[in-house]
Amino acid sequence: MRGLDATIAAAQDDTDPSDGLRAVVVLRRLAERLEATQVAAARRKGWSWQQIGDVLGVSRQAVHKKHGRQRGR
Repeated sequence: MRGLDATIAAAQDDTDPSDGLRAVVVLRRLAERLEATQVAAARRKGWSWQQIGDVLGVSRQAVHKKHGRQRGR
């Protein structure tokens, strides 16, 4: 996470928008991976799509559409 922290810190202090926008891309990718990992873990523990959607603040349909087709889900 040090690399990520450095990227975020640099983006906040830099006047070049391209640095800040690159940081946004890094954060989005990290958030997507974290979400996929946690949704898979929740499903393995028997959570319903409704429960997962409630925690994520989206509908069960939205979370199922996004993650339901992943292997083994």
